Amino acid sequence: MASILYKWFFTTGLFLIFSNVSHPIYVSVVEIEHNATGKTLEVSCKLFTDDLEKVLRSTYKVPVDLINPKDRSAMDKLVNDYVQKHFKITADNRALNLKYIGYEQDEEGILSYYEAENLPQLKTIRIFNNLLYEYKPEQMGLVHVTVNGTRKSTKMVNPADQAELQF
Repeated sequence: MASILYKWFFTTGLFLIFSNVSHPIYVSVVEIEHNATGKTLEVSCKLFTDDLEKVLRSTYKVPVDLINPKDRSAMDKLVNDYVQKHFKITADNRALNLKYIGYEQDEEGILSYYEAENLPQLKTIRIFNNLLYEYKPEQMGLVHVTVNGTRKSTKMVNPADQAELQF
């Protein structure tokens, strides 16, 4: 019996390794941290590289290579524009202007960074997030927010795209 299970797991594992399956889930992960000393909100957004590149190609109708770009500034512009249209933050009833810092590759994903200034304190944060929703119906977004050492998280599953957290 054990040898049959071993063969089944081995065969299934080989199939998954050599098949064209890039990853089994479709998720974005956003980390938001309030820096009380600097009075800033620091945001990082992680998306699977292949998914983001496909969405950028279909949205902007241009060649996209985020890992080895021919024109880094053009890729920065695409990433920033896409994320800014699909991810927004309101803090204490004030829409935040997220300043784009840049992006980098992190394992299978692209991490993009943003910052909002002049936030001495934070009590309520509203999030709009529909990153990659147009790409996969099963897309979900995880958002983790840390304020004054307290971390709260929320999950948004397509089509749900809004959440509110109180601190």
